[in-house]
Amino acid sequence: MAGGWAKDGAVAEQIEASISDELARMRARKQPSGQSLTHCADCEEPIPEARRDALPGVKLCIDCAGQRDTRNAPRGGINRRGSKDSQLK
Repeated sequence: MAGGWAKDGAVAEQIEASISDELARMRARKQPSGQSLTHCADCEEPIPEARRDALPGVKLCIDCAGQRDTRNAPRGGINRRGSKDSQLK
């Protein structure tokens, strides 16, 4: 497929690079470690033993962890490796 100034396979390389960047960012997220709390650090509700066993170092109950996850702002949609056309969309 003709891609103008882009070399053959540039789109596939762009997609693979974007996926690699996101996977690296997800792997770099700090996971809890150490001693788990028996009660949530935010609401003081008991944390179930199954959750403490599954996630060593957990500090929040499921409800508080879910609320904290939804508070994080989504990442911007700028594609650094994209062509000029993909950045204009």
